Amino acid sequence: MNRSLLRILAALALAGLVAGCQTTPTEPPKLDLPPATVATLDLDRWWKVFGDPDLDRLVDEALANNLDLATALTRIDQARSAVLLSSSNLYPGVDLALGPSRQRYSELGGQAPPNNPQTTHTISLQASYEIDLWGKYRTGTEAARRDLLSTRYARETVQASVAAEVARNYYRLLAADAELTFLRDTLKLRDDTVVLQRDRFEAGVVGELDLRQAEAERASVAGNVAAVERLVSGYESALAVLTGRPPRAVYEARILRDVTLMRYVTVPELPSGLPSDLLERRPDIKQAEARLAAAAMRIDVARADYYPRVSLTGFYGSEASSFSSLFTGPAAIWSIAAGLVQPLFGLKAIEANVEAKTAARDEAVTLYRQAVQNAFRDVRDALANLRTARAGLVAQSERQAKLRQAQELAELRYQAGYSAFLEVLDAQRQLIDARTREIVAARDLRLALVDLATALGGGWDRAAFDATAQR
Repeated sequence: MNRSLLRILAALALAGLVAGCQTTPTEPPKLDLPPATVATLDLDRWWKVFGDPDLDRLVDEALANNLDLATALTRIDQARSAVLLSSSNLYPGVDLALGPSRQRYSELGGQAPPNNPQTTHTISLQASYEIDLWGKYRTGTEAARRDLLSTRYARETVQASVAAEVARNYYRLLAADAELTFLRDTLKLRDDTVVLQRDRFEAGVVGELDLRQAEAERASVAGNVAAVERLVSGYESALAVLTGRPPRAVYEARILRDVTLMRYVTVPELPSGLPSDLLERRPDIKQAEARLAAAAMRIDVARADYYPRVSLTGFYGSEASSFSSLFTGPAAIWSIAAGLVQPLFGLKAIEANVEAKTAARDEAVTLYRQAVQNAFRDVRDALANLRTARAGLVAQSERQAKLRQAQELAELRYQAGYSAFLEVLDAQRQLIDARTREIVAARDLRLALVDLATALGGGWDRAAFDATAQR
């Protein structure tokens, strides 16, 4: 081996060592995290804690048919194709070339063959391969795999969001159902009151004021019924879309449910606190972590352009003037070559690309920090909402019970002639408001429970995801 070749190999080895020493770390930054206060929770299918088969059915339908989830799956397919495209650079490219050609040479040039024009038949296998000395293509492929992992976590984030939105709209719908039932019952009582007061007015027992007040109160309740009916229709439409139903079913929006459920103000408990595995539990944080790793790897891919590229090319085949002679021994042709390319000029373009990839990595670091920050804010807010929602439900239930007693006393006072009918209407109005607020408080407590489960990273099966990620 001559000294020139040894020098070249030594320079390549030194460049390889330099390249290896400049590998960009892919780990996320260390952050100052609060201590955990609860053990790991089983949150994969948190909606089961409500014990509501109608909700279970709607969530299962949404997870199977939701169009946002379908879109997320197409992004996974795109990312998987990008991995295949990137990994293709790790293998030689082989092409089959086949074709005749016919050429006429100038007879004045002195090089014209005896048979002019001349036909040539060629068939060959052509191969080319760039040796991945610095790991550029291996690193690029791994970066594409991290992007694929990121899209898979994005899909799990969408799944968790879809499950939560189904539960939120479902309990809003049940609350509206309960309120609508209560208001319709109240409207019937108002109709009876108007009839009674009209009879008493015509008999001269009460004045016109009592009759008009009863009619006005009846109209107020009728207006509230119409408003809640509009809410029911909107929640039904939202659930039809979330469950991925076809346009006809969205237009019909038939949502099967038990309309009496929200009349019960008991809400299940969920262990509250900060789990030790929140960073692993939240798919949006894992998505940001995968993006960060991919961005860091692409710095190394860009930096590899500073180093020489070694490529191998070759072909083997046959060439003859007639097709029948194409596969004979004398027609064989072959070639093999190696080349080394070292960038000398245009290094500023490589430097600019490295700086751009570094800036993208810095952005990914910031987005990761932001994802972690938002996760702990979500948990803190959800815990506060859950605590205050429970206290609010207790207070509204107590208020409703007291106002029911007040209404009974007001009716007794009016019937005994100690007070005007306005006092009865006021007591009834306050009781309606109290019962409505109790329904809303029970709904808000359920929504707070949904928010807590989502903030803790519930709504996707992490074990199943990890198992499929290893395939």
